[in-house]
Amino acid sequence: MKQLINSTRKKNGEVQRTAVLRLEMDYELATLFNAMTDSDKSKMKECKQKLERIRQELLRLKAL
Repeated sequence: MKQLINSTRKKNGEVQRTAVLRLEMDYELATLFNAMTDSDKSKMKECKQKLERIRQELLRLKAL
């Protein structure tokens, strides 16, 4: 019974984390668009790095 409860809690946590990561991804994509519009190379690089981290975590959670 404990295993079932722990499994359910873990799954709920993963679902919540996936939702947060998708919101972060949307924000970073908007920020990247603004940086591209302004031709801000350093901000573009920073956004791409953050997006790569988000992508890796989504892949780990098998949400992508």
